Amino acid sequence: MLNALRPALDRVLNPVGRALARTPLTPNALTVIGTLGVSAGALSLFPIGELFAGTMVCWFFTFADMLDGTLARIKGTSGPWGAFLDSTLDRVADASVFGGLTLWFMLGGRDRLLAGVALYCLVSGSLVSYAKARAQSLGYNADVGIAERTERLLIGLVAAGLSGLGVPYVLAIGLWALAGLTTVTFGQRVLAVRRQAVTAQRAGEG
Repeated sequence: MLNALRPALDRVLNPVGRALARTPLTPNALTVIGTLGVSAGALSLFPIGELFAGTMVCWFFTFADMLDGTLARIKGTSGPWGAFLDSTLDRVADASVFGGLTLWFMLGGRDRLLAGVALYCLVSGSLVSYAKARAQSLGYNADVGIAERTERLLIGLVAAGLSGLGVPYVLAIGLWALAGLTTVTFGQRVLAVRRQAVTAQRAGEG
């Protein structure tokens, strides 16, 4: 859904990436730094109710993490290991964000229902990513869906940040919406692979 914004985002990332390319910093190091920063911010600040501060920390390090691909392209160091590391650590960062929100609702937030919704967002988001990776390993394409990783993280962090500023009900609305969108996305990917598998089977029988 946010692919249309990619050219504008690249205009921001490319100059920063070129500046970083003149330093010893590697794309993989940037990936690790971004993930550690997001995880530390989410797991230390969200559980104690510092939702706005936690969101700002997560946004800063998410931007840093987004630079790894740009830096790898500029330095010409793109490769399977970097792609694997980036994708794997993205799951760690996502789990930290929604895990931190789950802890907040279980502790200071005192809302077990929303704790369950936040936990559902954590698990279902991982399933969406797994479905795509597993499909690719089998030779299918599951790059479909209305809520990919960027959209899911955007919804979660914006809702948390606004809630931290005192906007009522926004976090509950955001999490429920995210739970629904993630479920639909997972279904879209399963159906896409199912259609491709059936088509391949019929072609083989023919």
